[in-house]
Amino acid sequence: MKAAYIQQTGPPECIVVGELPPPTPGPTEVLVRVTAAAVNPIDTYIRNGAHYWDLPRPFIVGCDLAGVVERVGERVRRFVPGDRVWGSNQGLLGRQGTFAEYCAVDECWLYPTPPGVDDQVVAALALVGITAHLGLFREAVLQPGQTIGVRGGTGGVGSVVIQMAKLAGGRVIATGGSAAKVARCRELGADAAVNYRTEDLASALRQFAPDGVDVFWETLREPDFDEIVGYLAERGKIVLMAGRDARPPFPVGPFYVKGCSLHGFVMFKASPDEQRVCAEDINRWLRERKLTANISHVLPLAEAARAHRLQEESTVHKSGEVAGKIVVLP
Repeated sequence: MKAAYIQQTGPPECIVVGELPPPTPGPTEVLVRVTAAAVNPIDTYIRNGAHYWDLPRPFIVGCDLAGVVERVGERVRRFVPGDRVWGSNQGLLGRQGTFAEYCAVDECWLYPTPPGVDDQVVAALALVGITAHLGLFREAVLQPGQTIGVRGGTGGVGSVVIQMAKLAGGRVIATGGSAAKVARCRELGADAAVNYRTEDLASALRQFAPDGVDVFWETLREPDFDEIVGYLAERGKIVLMAGRDARPPFPVGPFYVKGCSLHGFVMFKASPDEQRVCAEDINRWLRERKLTANISHVLPLAEAARAHRLQEESTVHKSGEVAGKIVVLP
C-alpha cells in the first residue's frame, strides 16, 4: 500500500511517500480503506522529534481518518465490511498513523459515518471535534446563555468550538487575523468577531460581556494569563489545549480572588467511552446539518510533506496561510 512515513524524526522533508505492507487487523481491530485523513499540530510535533512515546519504525504519520471497512477482527462487533467509518487517536501512544491507503484501528476508536456526510468533512472534524466537545462540555461545562471567548475562531479547533458553543446556547466572541477570517467566524455562528491585528480585543470583550466572559478558550502556545484573567467573569474558566513546553508567568492573586479555574487537557488521554460520547453528538449534529468542518487545503498523499510544512508554519510561525484543516487524500 502507499503510505506517508518517516524512518527518523526531523523536518517535513523526512516524510517519505512509498510502499509499505498493508496492516493485518488484530482480534479487536478493523481494517479501514482510508479515503481521507487530516493534519493536526501534534502530528508535526511527533514527526519533528517530540519524544512523547517510542515510535515504531517505519512510522506512518497522521491521527485522523475516514474510510470504508475492508475486514474485521474476530472479536469486532460494531462494524462489518462495507461500513463507512471515521475516527481519530491513531499515530499516538505508539500506534501507527492514518496517512496510508489502509489502517488497522481498534473498533473502540471508530464511529459510523452518517449517510450523506462527505468523508473529507468527518476526517477534518475527528480530532478537533472531539477536542472541542471535551473542552466545552466535560471541562468547562458550558451552560446556555453563558459567554465564551475563542482565540483563533477559524482554526481547526476554534472553528468547531464556535459551532458547538452556539449549539449549546452560548454567546460567542471569536478572534481572527484578517477581515476574511473575521467574516468566517461570523459565518460559523459567532455573535461577535474581532480582528486582533487591527482592533483592541480587550475593548471588544468589555462591550460584548461587560462583566467578563464565562469561558475563555485559548489556542495560543504561549498564553498571556494576565491578559486572559482580565477578560474573565467571576468564576470564569480558562480552557487550554496547546503549549506543552510553555512556562508563562501566572497572576495567582487576580485568578483566585475571582474564583477562576483553569482546565488543561489532551483529547487522546480521554477514554474510549468519553470520546464516544463526543462522537455521538458530532454525528447527530452532522445528520442535522448543524455542524461542518472548516477545511483550508485538500492535498494528495504525495504532498504529505507539504501538508506538514503548511501546518507547522501556521502553528509555530503564525504564517496565517492555513485557516482551518488540511485534508490529505490517500
